[in-house]
Amino acid sequence: MSDVSLASRRSALKFLATAPMLPLGAFATTSLLSGCATTAPSTAGFASASFTGMAAPTLANPAAMASVAVGSSLNITYKDNSTQSYKLAYQPFFMTGDMVPDGKGGTVLAGGYVDIRNQPIMDRSVAGKERQFFSDCPDGSSLLTLPNANVPGVKGKPVFAVVQFEYTTRDQQGADAYGTLPSPIAVLTLDQDQSTGKLSLVKYHNVDTSSAHGLWITCGASLSPWNTHLSSEEYEPNAPFIGEVKHFKSFSKNLFGDENKANPYHYGHLPEVTVNPDGTGSIKKHYCLGRISHELIQVMPDNRTALMGDDYTNGGLFMFVADREKDLSAGTLYVASLDAGFSVDPAVAGAGVYWIKLGHATSAEIEQLANTLKPADIMDVRKDDPKDASFTQVWVEGVANWVKIKPGMEKAAAFLETHRYASVVGGTMAFTKMEGTTVNIKDKLAYSALSYIQNSMVKGGKGWTASSGIALPKALNAGAVIEHKLAGKQKDLSGADIRSEWVPTATKTLLAGEDIAADAMGNLAHIDKIANPDNLKFSEKLRTLFIGEDSGMHVNNYLWAYNVDTKALSRVLSTPSGAESTGLHSVDEIHGWTYIMSNFQHAGDWIPALHGKVQAALDPLVRAQYKDRFGAAVGYLTADPVAIKLG
Repeated sequence: MSDVSLASRRSALKFLATAPMLPLGAFATTSLLSGCATTAPSTAGFASASFTGMAAPTLANPAAMASVAVGSSLNITYKDNSTQSYKLAYQPFFMTGDMVPDGKGGTVLAGGYVDIRNQPIMDRSVAGKERQFFSDCPDGSSLLTLPNANVPGVKGKPVFAVVQFEYTTRDQQGADAYGTLPSPIAVLTLDQDQSTGKLSLVKYHNVDTSSAHGLWITCGASLSPWNTHLSSEEYEPNAPFIGEVKHFKSFSKNLFGDENKANPYHYGHLPEVTVNPDGTGSIKKHYCLGRISHELIQVMPDNRTALMGDDYTNGGLFMFVADREKDLSAGTLYVASLDAGFSVDPAVAGAGVYWIKLGHATSAEIEQLANTLKPADIMDVRKDDPKDASFTQVWVEGVANWVKIKPGMEKAAAFLETHRYASVVGGTMAFTKMEGTTVNIKDKLAYSALSYIQNSMVKGGKGWTASSGIALPKALNAGAVIEHKLAGKQKDLSGADIRSEWVPTATKTLLAGEDIAADAMGNLAHIDKIANPDNLKFSEKLRTLFIGEDSGMHVNNYLWAYNVDTKALSRVLSTPSGAESTGLHSVDEIHGWTYIMSNFQHAGDWIPALHGKVQAALDPLVRAQYKDRFGAAVGYLTADPVAIKLG
């Protein structure tokens, strides 16, 4: 994270699944929203959808600024040109810190932290108030169904959600707790009422992560084409300088009971969760997709190609091509190299993208290397210039490093020290906080969020190198969404074929934010444009790119809907002031209903330079709603007053 956004990942999930929104399949006899329509929907069949956006909340209504606010509408056009408009609303499931059903007749703490033995991790920071830690920062989520699902207590049809919790902001005494606890991940069994589309929690199951060495700072997530939850571990621990990563020792102590037991090479990878028909889940960690700051990856329709952003300073665009469909346990890792031409102006054509092969590996062999190798076995890394031409200068987390790879250690370097190795071999390691990535299948385009455009992307900035291919004249702190053209029959820079039809060949800016001087509310970015985009998800049916903000520049963060055909950008939802919009997931059809999920976290995470004009008014309201800022509500977006119904 940049210095600004480090302050911005903190309290109150709103895991929202926009419930039934539009008819799918043949659209022959659809009946959208019988409960809240004044007239019956057309039977002509669905044609298109759009959103009517909401205004940004202001201090004229402080309650709206301090909570999730939805003032938007979904508009449906049918093939006979008739239309209907549906007001949207928010419906919670539960709040983290609540006791929720475990499906066994008992209860479990929602968002609760456990150690490697699945025992509660206790917050003992205030004497007499000892309690189990629970997260205020839910993040990546997936919604899915399974054949033969059978969970007691479900009266309608079972739907499963996987929700991961990135971190917790602080302990009860107020001490910073970022990165000190192993990230929990849970499977929710939801009862889908077939007459209303309503989703109700029946069972909450904590996934046992001990086989994956526990999880480290799980952030964005996606649903694989084969119906598994693809998690993430961002900001991989800086192994050669692990003694300087103080929260890693606390993480190890909380997870294993020993501050020296956790191995940094076990973290910074891609975990995959498989949901079982009984509402439980299992996890495995893939070690061959590069040890980078994994965020929200996108697997392409070929079931083999994974496009990966890198939420990092001096980060890259990475691609993994699996050997076999629906199996990420072996494959080839690539890093992008850009030519000149990248611009933050959407009118500019953009830059060509070329690919450097970093190596081929299996997850098992890289895990074995992680088990046995120390950083000094792989490369010599220094922060002071050794004045030795055999070393290569690279930039890592905005800090100059000088690197020399040990003989025969290229594979270990490629998969365990991916950032440094990718820089050595010529990858464009200049991006700042490339976060969520998603795909538009029809147009064969992918989209990635650049939360901030700073420093290493700016000519002459800290960490910038002339060889990167990116040389912007100035920073754009509000960030942008970039678009990648995808094609097949590509070769890497060595001349070898890339076995994929979904390879980015060019990239340009699609949408850009706009930095401003502080307005009357304190916003530092244009209020009607995106600021610091983070999670991205594309809906094929809605032809809409959903954009969630992680902004240190908007007083409230927003969930946006951008129609790629009409180019209309609509504000759909406002998170509580100080919260981040996370966990986006768009599902075009579940038992005849369409859902769009989105979380938010860390409500009331005040940044003095941004929230100085609103904090006094909003802080007591946020504390009253969200357990003194320790809680995070989990729910979904729906129609008002009832969900949208298919015929």
